[in-house]
Amino acid sequence: MILSLKWLHDFIDVSDIDIKTFCEDMTVSGSKVETYEELGKEIENVRVGLITKIEQHPDAERLVICQVNFGDRDLQIVTAAKNVFEGALVPVAVSPEGEKVVAKLAHGVEIKTGKLRGVTSEGMFCSIEELGLDTHDMPGAPTDGILILNDYPCKAGDDIHDVLMLSDTAVEFEITPNRPDCLSVIGLARETSATFRRPLNIPTPAVKGSDGNVRDYVNVSVDSKKCSRYCARVVKNVKIAPSPLWLRMRLRAAGVRPINNIVDITNYVMIEYGQPMHAFDYSCLDGHEIVVREAGDGEIFRTLDSQERALTPDMLVIADKDRPVGIAGVMGGENSEITDSTQTVVFESACFDGSSVRITAKKLGMRTESSARFEKGLDCENCLPALQRACELVELLGAGEVVDGIIDVYPEKKPVYTVPFEPEKINRFLGIFLSPDNMKEILRSLCFDVEDGKVIVPSYRDDVRCMNDVAEEIVRIYGYNKIESSSIIAQMTQGGLPADVKFREGLSEHLCALGLDEICTFTFIPARIYTKSGMAEDDPRRKSLEIANPFGEDTKTLRTTSVPSMLEILELNYNRSNPTASLFEMAKVFIPREGVVTNIHGLEGTLPDERIKVTVGFYGAGGFSRIKGVCEEILRFAGIDNAKYVAVTDDPTFHPGRCAKIVLADGTDLGRFGELHPVTRENYTFSCPVYLAELDLELIREHSVSEKKYKPLPKFPAVSRDFSLVCDEEIEVGTLEEAMSSCGVKILESITLFDVYRGSQLPEGKKSVSFSVMLRAADHTLTVDEADKATKKILGTLEYKLGVTIRS
Repeated sequence: MILSLKWLHDFIDVSDIDIKTFCEDMTVSGSKVETYEELGKEIENVRVGLITKIEQHPDAERLVICQVNFGDRDLQIVTAAKNVFEGALVPVAVSPEGEKVVAKLAHGVEIKTGKLRGVTSEGMFCSIEELGLDTHDMPGAPTDGILILNDYPCKAGDDIHDVLMLSDTAVEFEITPNRPDCLSVIGLARETSATFRRPLNIPTPAVKGSDGNVRDYVNVSVDSKKCSRYCARVVKNVKIAPSPLWLRMRLRAAGVRPINNIVDITNYVMIEYGQPMHAFDYSCLDGHEIVVREAGDGEIFRTLDSQERALTPDMLVIADKDRPVGIAGVMGGENSEITDSTQTVVFESACFDGSSVRITAKKLGMRTESSARFEKGLDCENCLPALQRACELVELLGAGEVVDGIIDVYPEKKPVYTVPFEPEKINRFLGIFLSPDNMKEILRSLCFDVEDGKVIVPSYRDDVRCMNDVAEEIVRIYGYNKIESSSIIAQMTQGGLPADVKFREGLSEHLCALGLDEICTFTFIPARIYTKSGMAEDDPRRKSLEIANPFGEDTKTLRTTSVPSMLEILELNYNRSNPTASLFEMAKVFIPREGVVTNIHGLEGTLPDERIKVTVGFYGAGGFSRIKGVCEEILRFAGIDNAKYVAVTDDPTFHPGRCAKIVLADGTDLGRFGELHPVTRENYTFSCPVYLAELDLELIREHSVSEKKYKPLPKFPAVSRDFSLVCDEEIEVGTLEEAMSSCGVKILESITLFDVYRGSQLPEGKKSVSFSVMLRAADHTLTVDEADKATKKILGTLEYKLGVTIRS
């Protein structure tokens, strides 16, 4: 919002306040000033001159020598202008008498005394361009000649700033969306009055009117709830002409281009009252009626910018009997615009739904000054005063005769909102000590009333709805800088990360220490990646949620497993000729909940089960033993020591003979690991074995043991026994280890596998498994008999439970 200080002076006198003080204090009180510009400041030493005599230049046909009077002296000026004449009043750039100061014009142009073809010229006549103006600011002024001032109230010697009203200060405010009332001169005048505690004068518009009745001219009907109020008046015998200079200069200072008196009046009222208005040519309204309705589907409308717009049923239009004549709150139509031949005008002042205006403007790509105000929510009570002000200006400018009567369609009057007045609570909330009377004084300076223990909120302040809002109004005028600093009184707690985050970060550090690099991949993947990673069409992991507004087809599916993402990154490294890659990720997956449709539009509020998987993958950096060792380290970090490894042969992603799942004693399946299936490997570009693991981090944390018990180093030596066992091919090594551990030998300390043999020396369907068993007693050195007895018991248990024999 650009505010003209001259315009502001109509409502409040701040002429004695320095501009910097004005900007600083307004910013502190809540109306942030972005910048300000002193208009006309770049023009110096330009005065009105009276041409008393014109003579031909002796040495140039196109030049004339003019004698110019300035009231206190006469000067000679040489010019090539063709529109000058004796008796003409013209703007002249000339230095003060007796000084060598140059005159300055717009765009940094400087004028000095000089000679033209040997004749002294003591200044220069000015055109509108040299004064920083254009034909919109000065209608009728020549673009290629000197500005003639004979029609303006001035005399020789007058300063051009006073004659053309060039001097003003334009202050640009940054208005927050919750304060649409400040998108007006009157709104900022209210803020200025409260900030500087000065009286505010907002006169009530006075309209004399003329004969006739507005309802004999036009009928208005509102067929949509998106329009809460619609006011209209008719002006007859309209005289289309340029607006007077004072009005044009005010619009120019506010950044609005003058057009003609009727259009300028609507723009003037919009800036002054913050209420957008529109003027229709009455002769263009078919049926002489106005209907506020939704647009028809596919209805075509040509706006004032000569563009055809395709409308939709959610857009609000102003129509006559047969067709739209304006898009509500956005722009009028070319079929009803004001022209030089317009004789009767219908002024519109209405309040449209802000959301509807915003959606319409955005869809049509035509955000205007009007839509920018409507979309923030305007005050219904402002419609009629703004309309009356427009009609007052019509009479003031002699632009037409206002027909008696007002059309005001206002089905539901806006209720008056009140907030309890709670001084003590406000003081506690703000940390200040203001008396109730001081609070009332501040609120009344902001045009709030306080009666019977209630704050009566003005109709234009929809942002004030509770005690906190009232407190904010009080403190911003009281002054934030007056609030004394105080110590925070609160119960301090020790900060720290949540337990799950600490566990995850600790595990990440542990995996990095094992030589793995952490990666981070997208949780949304293309559905085809499931097929590439070897999943069958009926694999339950394919049942995935889909994003409603994906970036593209490749980012549409929320993954249910992190293995495909890991394979993509491993493949990327392999294709870039990295000889080895060892990676891990704490990957989030999304599992649809049972009984819920998989399309995210039909979730009915139910969210998927979000889980974190510890995913490990590598190539060229070890084999099956390493991937198993990494899984064992993960379990060791969590303090889990009751896990067993069970072979898995039906997972299409993994090699059927080199895959296992980790199962706890209570049957909890933590995940699986192994070598990538050869068929799946062919879907990628790997020519070497790839090893993967995917474990459920949340299950691991649930079964983790946070307290670690100290175990002292052994004081007595151990006894080692090595033996090779012959067993059936289908018996797993883990089964053998579990049988040995459960045989009841208390001095059994550890079991280590060191060889597996298959060959012609063994019967068909058999294999040889070699273990090293460590035996140790905690309180004495073992004897040979004790060691032999323990070994015999271990071997006997294996033979009894599994039919295992010693290899001879």
